[in-house]
Amino acid sequence: MAEHIDAPREPALRQSPAERLALLARTDVSKLLADFTDAECAALLHDWHFWARGNQLSPPGDWFCWLVLAGRGFGKTRMGVEWVRGLVEGQSPLQAPKTAPSRVALVAQTSADGRDVMVEGESGFLAHCHPAQRPIFEVSRRRLVWPNGVQAYLYSADEPDQLRGPQHGLAWGDELAKWKSGTACWSNLLMGLRLGVHPRVMVTTTPRPMTLLKDLMQNPDTAITRGGTFDNAANLSPVFIQQMKRIYEGTKFGRQELHGELLEDMEGALWQRDMIEGSRRPAPDKLERIVVAVDPPVTSGESADACGIIVAGRCRDGHGYILADKSAQGLSPNGWASRALGAYEAFHCDRMVAEVNNGGDLVETILRQQSPHLAYRAVRASRGKLTRAEPIAALYERGLVHHCTSLPELEDELCSYTGGRADKSPDRMDALVWALTDLLLGPGGEPRIRKV
Repeated sequence: MAEHIDAPREPALRQSPAERLALLARTDVSKLLADFTDAECAALLHDWHFWARGNQLSPPGDWFCWLVLAGRGFGKTRMGVEWVRGLVEGQSPLQAPKTAPSRVALVAQTSADGRDVMVEGESGFLAHCHPAQRPIFEVSRRRLVWPNGVQAYLYSADEPDQLRGPQHGLAWGDELAKWKSGTACWSNLLMGLRLGVHPRVMVTTTPRPMTLLKDLMQNPDTAITRGGTFDNAANLSPVFIQQMKRIYEGTKFGRQELHGELLEDMEGALWQRDMIEGSRRPAPDKLERIVVAVDPPVTSGESADACGIIVAGRCRDGHGYILADKSAQGLSPNGWASRALGAYEAFHCDRMVAEVNNGGDLVETILRQQSPHLAYRAVRASRGKLTRAEPIAALYERGLVHHCTSLPELEDELCSYTGGRADKSPDRMDALVWALTDLLLGPGGEPRIRKV
């Protein structure tokens, strides 16, 4: 594993417009620019080595994987685009590459992410490729085709079998920490990365403490670049920077999402990452009971707590399956009720469970205004959060609860809950506890485990 901060700029075969500018004093730059041809101006505009920060350039060395761990807004997408461009088109539009990969894999969490971010987004290929070398995007085939014949195919991490079979000489995976089927997708990607003399892969992501990412970081063939949101402050809205610092600076969320830190398990937390990862599995084809649990907020608006909305099911053997986290923040009472009822219908739930400590009968009234025949159960917390959460965490320890997909916000909340005072209310955790209590615990708090 090699850490990378500032990569040296690689020498070009002949001086590009960017290199000529770099040799001049500031006072001479305007004069030289006035003498540039239109082609040279266009080349300079699309010359990434001129515009990039040092920690946005590929690291030196014989690495296999370049892992970029950075906060939101750091410029990760642009880095991925320019890295692929550099290998497909060359370092400068005036300098063609000696060799180029024939097939490139572009992997995003969903097909829409691949199209909207990697290809058509503000930092995507179509926005930043030189006009003379801009690829054609064949939407129906999920394919970019460059004038020199190189082809790049879009894949969805939600459908890892898409990567079973195709071969590639280059790959870029975006936001790996969000991939719901991360391990399967990564394995299929690597097995097809076998074209050319030196196939390589780049991964750009805001880090989360997941096994796949930690394994990748420990691989000696991985070169790592780290960075934070504020590194790119010159290209971001001053209002955005001000708000991010005011709201999130110094918080755990800010350390992860802005500064790109990989936060490990919190000491004393009821849940541990390995506990969740070790029992993650797809949902069975048939669940005997499904519920959606709701932990309504006391108030609404931007500063209000989130409304916890968790969908969970129980299998015949008594194991629990967490199917979805539909929690949301800032919704009005009718807004969160509509969202919860949407989950109730989408997952064909048998019951909605809602905590009524703060809303009382008003919670049921709001829900029944939209769904009069709702199967509903009100629950009231007579014990503290820690007391209610401990038996549910014990079910996880025994391998009786399984997350069916990646649920990063919920999992972050679980793995940071110690029972002490928290920065914000663990609303997702509360909803999960109510759902699994309804599904898996008997009247005395003992698990409903059956032999099948």
